[in-house]
Amino acid sequence: MGVHSHEPVPQPVLSPLTAAAIFLVLTINQGGGPVTRELLSDLNGLRRAVGFRATPDGRLGVVVGIGSQAWDSLFAGPRPAELHPLPELNGSRHRSVSTPGDLLFHIRAARLDLCFALAAEIMARLREVVTVCDEVHGFKYFDVRDLLGFVDGTENPTGRAASAAVLIGDEDPPFSGGSYVIVQKYLHDLRAWNTLTVEAQEMVIGRRKLSDIELDDAVKPADSHVALTTIEDPDGTKHEILRDNMPFGTVGQGEFGTYFIGYARTPTVTERMLERMFLGTPPVSHDRILDFSTPVTGSLFYVPSSDFLDNLPDPPGRSERADTDAVPSVAPFPAVDGSLGDGTLGIGGLKERQKQKASTADEQSAP
Repeated sequence: MGVHSHEPVPQPVLSPLTAAAIFLVLTINQGGGPVTRELLSDLNGLRRAVGFRATPDGRLGVVVGIGSQAWDSLFAGPRPAELHPLPELNGSRHRSVSTPGDLLFHIRAARLDLCFALAAEIMARLREVVTVCDEVHGFKYFDVRDLLGFVDGTENPTGRAASAAVLIGDEDPPFSGGSYVIVQKYLHDLRAWNTLTVEAQEMVIGRRKLSDIELDDAVKPADSHVALTTIEDPDGTKHEILRDNMPFGTVGQGEFGTYFIGYARTPTVTERMLERMFLGTPPVSHDRILDFSTPVTGSLFYVPSSDFLDNLPDPPGRSERADTDAVPSVAPFPAVDGSLGDGTLGIGGLKERQKQKASTADEQSAP
């Protein structure tokens, strides 16, 4: 019999932009590994259960990424080749920060209520074992514009080019079908931005505001956002990432921002963009957009394939796991609705609870 190779199924990183998204960045508390692993294994099922209530138009999807520090505490065996903490960049004027993050949940749908429902299910399972570092609720703003008023994500690759730019291949076989993602939460100084004329804003971005047409090279400034985030080799080869950026804000607090999220086959491409933005390229000292937009978070994650989540590697320390397995777990008391108080019905543990119930009944009936 011949051996059939199986192409790993990626998580929905290539899904089109949606009208709503929630970004959750969490760190795992000490001892939270087993509960986290169980949630990762159940994530695809949770998404199906929540999304089923709004098919086919809800378009609910979720992508989970795992940080460098958390990886070795969750999984035995090899690591993704390029998984590492996001480097901090200190330029002459601006700073790209690196902030904690063990798990990223990128939840998106046509409606915010679907994102909210899935986020609530995830947190019901993880609440006791994680610390929430950041939660952002993003929305589509008119014709895919950011709060600076410019179209965002124009240069995203599509089709085969997107797959080639985003999905890991034969260069790291155990992790093919996966991806890397970098997230940054940018806050905008809209008061300063809106003092600029439209023409001056166009020089900062490198595109026309209304038409979204890129400025001609003859007039596009070298310190414009488009000029510095275009990564091209000397031979003309362009390196692309897939952006799923979303605007967010709280009007009452005067907070307006863009949640940058960039998927790539290798984090090197996105890191090169950030280096050019924050450290500049002589004689340019920095990206002019940073005079109006400040990153307050920054983290890098590996995004495993969907198959990886459905069949996780063993946890580290087999002997410790064996000792834990030898101790029978006590099922939590059901909530009023019959759930376990964690947003699930605990179907997987039904037989175990039936055994415990029968055992208790036997003890009570004994003389």
